[in-house]
Parts: sequence; C-alpha cells; structure tokens
Amino acid sequence: MNVPDDLRYTADHEWVRLDGDRAYVGITDYAQDALGDIVFVQLPEPGTAVESGASFSEVESTKSVSDIYAPLTGAVVEVNAELADAPQRLNDDPYGDGWICVILVSDTAGIGELLDADAYRKLIA
Repeated sequence: MNVPDDLRYTADHEWVRLDGDRAYVGITDYAQDALGDIVFVQLPEPGTAVESGASFSEVESTKSVSDIYAPLTGAVVEVNAELADAPQRLNDDPYGDGWICVILVSDTAGIGELLDADAYRKLIA
C-alpha cells in the first residue's frame, strides 16, 4: 500500500495534506482498495462546518457505501467538483487528483491527534 510520508492520517483511513491553515482531505490507498471500484462521491457543500470525527461525505463503490469523516474541525472552503463526473479518480490517484475537499482548520489542536505515516502503516499492517 502507498502511504506517503508527507501526509497525516486518521484511523478511519482519511489522509490530510496541511498547507498553512488549509487541510486537503481524501481517502487513503488502503481505503480505496478495500472499497473497490468507486462509482459515486457525495461532496460536502462549500461553507459547511465540519467537526473532527463527524461524517461529512459519502463514497459509494460496487461493494458498499462508506462515510467519510472529517479529520479536523473547521469549514469546507473548496471541493473537488471533478469527482462528480469522475469518481474513479479516488481509485486511480487517491493522493493527487482524488482529493475530496479543503477544510479551513479552526481548531489546530486536532492536528496533533492525526497519525504520521509510520503509525498509519502499523495500523493497516
């Protein structure tokens, strides 16, 4: 499984790329592999307040429907609208073109609770 060292992770298999107070969010390679072929992504609305650990999106695959949980508290400021027409990007490029949204982080304390790459590798081992 691909687990980039420069990202942070949740135990629910979301990844976070921090850029100042903005957090790009997606699902991990492990998650997309477990889900199988992704056929639909319910994107959150820009402006939506999200709370760390709360569901804010859904991903539907040929196997199941899975909730996506906010890794940090804040507000959605951008979504990857291209996923509406090309949800398979989550399978093809989960850490690149497959990002789901950007959260403007309001509570930076949660950053310390995210897993680093080594801890996430141990979780999925």
